[in-house]
Amino acid sequence: MNPLKKLFQQTAIYGLATVLPRMLSFILVPLYTSVMATGLYGEVNIIFAWFAIFNVFLAYGMETAFFRFFNKADNENVVISTSLISILGTTAAFAVLALLFQNSLANLMGIEAEYMWYVVVILSLDALVIIPFAWLRATEKPMKYAIIKISNVAINLSLNVFFLLFLPKIVTEHPDGFFGWIYSADFEISYILISNLIASGITLMLMLPLYLKGKYVYDSDLWKRMIRYAWPVLIAGIAFTINEVFDRIMLENLLPDDIAESEIGKYSACYKLGVFMTLFATAFRMGIEPFFFSHSGTENPQKAYAQITNYFVVLGSIILLAVVVYADVLKVIIVRDEAYWEAMDIVPIIVLASFFLGIYHNLSVWYKVTDKTRYGAFISIVGAIITIGINYAFIPKIGYMASAIATLSAYGTMMVLSYYIGKSRYPIPYNFRKILFYLGISILFSALSFYVFDRNLYIGSVLLLLFLGLVYTLEKDILRKVFLKRGN
Repeated sequence: MNPLKKLFQQTAIYGLATVLPRMLSFILVPLYTSVMATGLYGEVNIIFAWFAIFNVFLAYGMETAFFRFFNKADNENVVISTSLISILGTTAAFAVLALLFQNSLANLMGIEAEYMWYVVVILSLDALVIIPFAWLRATEKPMKYAIIKISNVAINLSLNVFFLLFLPKIVTEHPDGFFGWIYSADFEISYILISNLIASGITLMLMLPLYLKGKYVYDSDLWKRMIRYAWPVLIAGIAFTINEVFDRIMLENLLPDDIAESEIGKYSACYKLGVFMTLFATAFRMGIEPFFFSHSGTENPQKAYAQITNYFVVLGSIILLAVVVYADVLKVIIVRDEAYWEAMDIVPIIVLASFFLGIYHNLSVWYKVTDKTRYGAFISIVGAIITIGINYAFIPKIGYMASAIATLSAYGTMMVLSYYIGKSRYPIPYNFRKILFYLGISILFSALSFYVFDRNLYIGSVLLLLFLGLVYTLEKDILRKVFLKRGN
């Protein structure tokens, strides 16, 4: 099969595993924004920001290291067992220490101590499935990966809907019934965490076969080499997570106490409208990462890498314009309460920032396949410094708009740095004339639609149709080759 066509097929399946759960999770946004005030929703987002930060530490780059060493190992079972033992040991140590010092940890994180047990257990369960999921991707089992991922989110969503929507109604109608003993008023955040915990526990049960099959062999020399490869990925992951979620924590600390959580709630709800670009970029990355590593030893892989980036930019430009044009339609569907709409001005900025991040991930192939992950750490650190600097300087003056601008500035800088550093160390023949053309037209049309024509749906739709016509005219031969022609 044509390797590019195979890539798009696997990306479609990984996309299903990523996009469908996230699309289903949109049910939670209107649910949360309808049953919780902006302040309470802000508190939920602060907790999930800390989830993201701790997830990076508990993974410590082992997923990427697993891909690298699994693909070039003489004995794949040794790589699997060494990775599993490493994750088991570090997760157990974290769980014990975090539970022993949960009150101190809660004070440090600025969340209620009553939620810490849930947080620690969920983090531990999620850490234990990192290597099993990586193994499914490395062995090209996208369907199983997709089924388990979707099952996880379906369980989580179902429990959220039950606890937050149906349970209060059932108890109101039958106060002395069976469900009365599990219901508590003002218990929304705990119900959300319980839903996550049950879903994570079931996911681990589904992934247990990898832990139970085969003999455990720990290769200390291999582990040291994996850690040497992984630590820059960890640093990059920390920096990346700062870029992704640390703005919520800074908003909490830099805004006045009486409005902080409410402003975080508004910002986080409208930020969700940028998720379409994030979904596309994530699904694409899930498909291309194994492709990058498995084809790094083929003849002239740089040509394929350049083609993939071109395709990403074309599709991403369409998504950017479509989301901006239909932002007002999406907000009614996803963010139900008008109290949250005050932050709608961040939407074009966040969608463009997510697009820049997706381009950066495509450009980052050079340091991953050449084992120079330290450059990824350096680039992400620069982005994190920009994020922290802009947020710190401007949140007191312009609030959450500073966070949106910081996100765009950080990802834009990371994208440019990756290209300029990589072109002298691993030259890839990107067609930057085409990339800049599509990116520029998409940004121009988005700005016209959102700011100049004040989100007029008819004018925006015309601009989108014009752009689609332009793409089809210029790319119809390539699109037919990728999606219609049968590979050999």
